[in-house]
Amino acid sequence: MFIFSLPLLFQHMQLGSPLELAGIALFLFGLLLLSAPGFQPLIEQEANRSSQQSNAYHILIRAWTGNLKLWHVFWPFFIALNCSLFAVDLLAKQSQLSVSSWDEIHFILLTPVIFWSLAVWKNSIHCQYKLAIAAARLSCLAVFFEYGLKLYIRIDYPRLFFACHELMLNYKGCF
Repeated sequence: MFIFSLPLLFQHMQLGSPLELAGIALFLFGLLLLSAPGFQPLIEQEANRSSQQSNAYHILIRAWTGNLKLWHVFWPFFIALNCSLFAVDLLAKQSQLSVSSWDEIHFILLTPVIFWSLAVWKNSIHCQYKLAIAAARLSCLAVFFEYGLKLYIRIDYPRLFFACHELMLNYKGCF
């Protein structure tokens, strides 16, 4: 996240400074830390059922209903999302992916991001550490900020992000 978009934000768009963004992030982290829920351990029946039913469908249902630990919901998707966003952006910067394909991949990833954010919010009551809860929730908000920033780059600054001079297939997507 933010590997290709933050340098564009600070160098070319000049919408703010890194210090201002860090201040906003710390303020949001403080708010999320203060609003973090208290710890509620998983019910023993749910813990036993989780060991018996471990296929993907049951894990997704338990994540949606708030019956998993926070790290079970947060880390797998966070790593997969960051790897996929990095790969898509890298391919777009190297002109191996058209602008419209880049748009479609980000749109396809948006639904799992919404599911993941809601699951993180619901399952955060099963974490003992308020710092971990606040960090996970801040990461969810950061993903939406990244999506907004990429949309802004796509609309107003496509020639800075995409290698339009090397793009053969969909050159009009850069304008």
